[in-house]
Amino acid sequence: MVKTVKLGGRKIGRGQPCYIIAEAGVNHNGDIALAKYLIDAAVEAGSDAVKFQSFKTDRLVTRDAPKANYQKTSIAASESQFEMLKRLELTHEMHVELISHCQSRGIQFLSTPFEEESADELIGLGLPGLKLPSSK
Repeated sequence: MVKTVKLGGRKIGRGQPCYIIAEAGVNHNGDIALAKYLIDAAVEAGSDAVKFQSFKTDRLVTRDAPKANYQKTSIAASESQFEMLKRLELTHEMHVELISHCQSRGIQFLSTPFEEESADELIGLGLPGLKLPSSK
């Protein structure tokens, strides 16, 4: 049984200090400045890592996919689920910029890939690990 693992040079597991991951998710609303603010807030809160969500909208949903019930109450009726996700999608350049900002602030950038292409991209960007998405 593995008692510790390493994530970005930090040991995690039994006998180690708690590893705190701040969940940024898609709360940046597609705005790189807001994403950097979320990173800064995670640093100020004492988090070890900040986790975003990475996906390619075209590979995740169809253009006519219905919104989930919670999305119907929080998203403008005129915006489709596809349009909403496209707006929240982080580009390759945004990932690079956010990783760089995390490095400059001394916090680990993490992300949850929602399909294989995003997983490959994150691995290619040198992330030390990926958080698998939960479907519920």
